[in-house]
Amino acid sequence: MTAPLSRHRRALAIPAGLAVAASLAFLPGTPAAATPAAEAAPSTAADATSLSYVVNVASGHRPSATVRRAIAKAGGTIVTSYDRIGVIVVHSANPDFAKAVRKVRGVQSAGATRTAPLPSAATTDTGAPQVLGGEELAAAEAASAKATGQDPLESLQWDLPAIKADKAHEKSLGSKKVTVAVIDTGVDDTHPDIAPNFDRQASVNCVAGKPDTADGAWRPSAAESPHGTHVAGEIAAAKNGVGMTGVAPGVKVAGIKVSNPDGFFYTEAVVCGFMWAAEHGVDVTNNSYYTDPWYFNCKDDPDQKALVEAVSRASRYAEKKGAVNVAAAGNENYDLSSDEITDPSSPNDTTPGDRTVDPSKCLDIPTQLPGVVTVAATGAKGLKSSFSNHGLGVIDIAAPGGDSTAYQTPEPPATSGLILGTLPGGKWGYMAGTSMASPHVAGVAALIKSTHPHASPAMVKALLYAEADATACTKPYDIDGDGKVDAVCEGPKNRNGFYGWGMADALDAVTW
Repeated sequence: MTAPLSRHRRALAIPAGLAVAASLAFLPGTPAAATPAAEAAPSTAADATSLSYVVNVASGHRPSATVRRAIAKAGGTIVTSYDRIGVIVVHSANPDFAKAVRKVRGVQSAGATRTAPLPSAATTDTGAPQVLGGEELAAAEAASAKATGQDPLESLQWDLPAIKADKAHEKSLGSKKVTVAVIDTGVDDTHPDIAPNFDRQASVNCVAGKPDTADGAWRPSAAESPHGTHVAGEIAAAKNGVGMTGVAPGVKVAGIKVSNPDGFFYTEAVVCGFMWAAEHGVDVTNNSYYTDPWYFNCKDDPDQKALVEAVSRASRYAEKKGAVNVAAAGNENYDLSSDEITDPSSPNDTTPGDRTVDPSKCLDIPTQLPGVVTVAATGAKGLKSSFSNHGLGVIDIAAPGGDSTAYQTPEPPATSGLILGTLPGGKWGYMAGTSMASPHVAGVAALIKSTHPHASPAMVKALLYAEADATACTKPYDIDGDGKVDAVCEGPKNRNGFYGWGMADALDAVTW
């Protein structure tokens, strides 16, 4: 994720030649409520020069009349207001809007969510997906036919036995009463491996910062990234004699679309996504992206501070309402526990430039937010993926995210070191990245919730970590075999910077 790429925790940039693989509507009965007179859909002309902002005020009430007047006076139009967490989404063409509003009594912070005018996502995968061809499909189906109870492409999924999901499925596929929301680029719910488990009521389009519930609004267009569809299949592709099998093939999956057509995941959309999940009975959210345009958001910058606060409030609210939030760690092989990191990719929606940040003070959101399960990626040999970010005290758990097949080759009949997933249009294909690791953990969390339906998010997370298979540091870590150490792992076997508490364990999730 170097360079000004947008941020689905995108399919990873594996080394060259090896890469294959991110209408005013309110939440019914929810906190999205702004004074009608203050809300108006900005005109097309205004959008051409406007920026989007979040204004953070005290939670639990409508924005005060003083705040509303100040927003209007500063040239702002309220798009929507998430009153329960005190986050107001505003559009304004006034370049000094945030500066003016920050001075207003009752405003705790305010900041622009982007550096490019409206309208302009970011994932953690590492490249374009590799679509499964006819010959490989036929070979996989032949191999799986020899294994009782396997879906046709399951023989290619080395990642399932890596977390004992194949054994877990003999005991439980998960509960239909559990829903995992894929907060991402959109989900193609017409896919034959996703349709049986799709939760329409928990799905929405949040790209504008307010919910669009039109039928199919959660789907990606043909020109948009297949990232969210791939993630959804990894979590809950049905065990139905078609295609592949998800980690939790008996649970429901929802699509919450938060990336715009250019692929950016802006704060207002992410806030909307968490709030929608919170108010629609979602048990687990998967977040395989970072919030654009800043890879790291520094609290000593007033704009970035406001973005951290807004997403923090939304993610905390989702957890308070019962959701376990799972997020990808990122794909730059950064040590997130180091004293400083050089970030060359921010802001990624205009002109990025090198800056040095302290990752303990400048946060990758939602990945580094309190309460979020942070997931590192492993390859087919069980080692940290070459690209995966790491860091003692930052990484909570590890799961398969794939790696270059040249670095970590799976055992036959699997042929690729990447992760198989669903793709729009009824296809399947490979991708890699911490984007692919996070949904494995989301799936395991869904199995835990299925086994313990009354467990709180705190209990689900405690079981997730307790059940993980402790994995010792890889020392020395020379993934490409060139004689040079590629990353340094710190910490003991049961809690270290590469694998956190260890490898996620789906079998224990349905056994304990």
